[in-house]
Amino acid sequence: MTSQNFKSSLNKVTKSLSASQDSREYLIKNTRDVIILCSRSIISAHKGDLVSAKKMAQKAKSLLITYRKKANSELKRYLVTSEQELVEATSFLAIIEKKPIPSVESLKVSDEAYVLGLMDLIGELKRYVFDNIRVGKSKEALHIFEIMEDLYLQLYPFASYDKILKEARKKLDVNRKLVEDTRSAITEEVRRTHLIRSLNKINGNS
Repeated sequence: MTSQNFKSSLNKVTKSLSASQDSREYLIKNTRDVIILCSRSIISAHKGDLVSAKKMAQKAKSLLITYRKKANSELKRYLVTSEQELVEATSFLAIIEKKPIPSVESLKVSDEAYVLGLMDLIGELKRYVFDNIRVGKSKEALHIFEIMEDLYLQLYPFASYDKILKEARKKLDVNRKLVEDTRSAITEEVRRTHLIRSLNKINGNS
């Protein structure tokens, strides 16, 4: 009788674990599509193709809604990376379009994914600042840098949650260097712009 009890329990456990394993494999495989879409969205945004960028970001968001149905409380951690990428892509698009960064509630992502995604965003903002400097858009570059710097300052306190937010401190250390490098580039660009204006005035070309 005792044997029958534990065998019945083990059968139930087996079915439960098998279902969880299938869901885990499903999430790992399919969330790659979300990551790829978000990456392509960011690339398109850098190229100025905002229509394609928004379409891909929206598709990624829709796919995540579907995948969440497969994730119980124990499997939600397998969504973090894809959610993180979605936060980065949608926030980058918002900044380019001069819109507010989406809230964690509007994106329906975990708190961890939201914070880590914004940390990753700083790298893309640096790249965008340099893109603007290269084409002579100094004011836009300065505007983006101000957002970048403010974002870093708002995120810095999360370094204290490094044990909960995976590699948060490491990401913030990298971000500090990105902000410093970008500040140097912006400062140099401002000086160059002022010098050109001064020379133009001297030469009577203003």
